[in-house]
Parts: sequence; C-alpha cells; structure tokens
Amino acid sequence: MLGAQDSEVYEKNITFHNFPWGTSMNDFISKMGQPVSRDKNNGLDSLVWRNVDINGYTTYMIAYFSRLGLQGGTYYFVTHNLDEDIKCYSEMRDELRNKFGPTRLFDGGIMRELRPYVCSWTFPSGYVQLKVNTRFEEPVTLWYSSPELTKQFFD
Repeated sequence: MLGAQDSEVYEKNITFHNFPWGTSMNDFISKMGQPVSRDKNNGLDSLVWRNVDINGYTTYMIAYFSRLGLQGGTYYFVTHNLDEDIKCYSEMRDELRNKFGPTRLFDGGIMRELRPYVCSWTFPSGYVQLKVNTRFEEPVTLWYSSPELTKQFFD
C-alpha cells in the first residue's frame, strides 16, 4: 500500500484545483469558465481546460465528474524536451512533498523511496500521483482522485 509516512502528521484534505470532492459541474464551470472540450468515459464526464497555470507551468487540466459531482482531475504539463520534463517533475515532486509529506513504499516492514519518476500519496480524503514517463515521451502528469474514484481504479 502506498501512503504518506506518519499519516497522522501529514493528513491533508485532498481537493482538486481548490475544489472539494462533490462540487457540482455547474459550480466548477462558473468559477473556471467554459471548458474547451467535453467527453464521457467510464461513467464520468471529462471537461478540459487549457493554459491553466500550476506553479508557473502551463497545463491542460481535466476535471472528472460523476452524478455525485467532482471526483478527480488531471494536469498535463506542457514541456518541450527531456530536460524540461525532468525539471518540471522534480520541482512538482518537491512542492508536493512539502505539501503532503514524504512518500514511502511499505514492503515487509522495510521502507524505501519510490522510483524517481513516480510518486504518490494516499490519504482518507483522496489520492495524488505525479509521474513522467520519459521512455515514451509522455508528459508530466499530476492526478488527483476522490476516495470513490480511487476505489474504482485500485479495487
């Protein structure tokens, strides 16, 4: 199980783009403006915004809604080469570690850091994952999910 070390110390209220889980699609749109695209997959409405600034980086932002409201979201960072990917990943990882605490892999009582290009945090209020796959030239991706959405993907 992935989780933050000493979760009592590092427990955080996970939200997406400062919106709590369950926020209605209409409330989200009224504050963010109209999305550039909409799609429906796996029972979720996916709304896309572009040019969303996250810590000085331009991103595409996707928010996922079910009948219960906001369930998750993803930022896809716009970078132009491998060096920018690594810099973006490293800066975002450091920012997230400051916010959520260290990420650890619990393996037979031995704790060790996760591999360098994927890190995640699991809390009762949600899941956060940052990753970059330089082998396949995929963008730096930051994913947030509610407990309900997390269960769909990990159960």
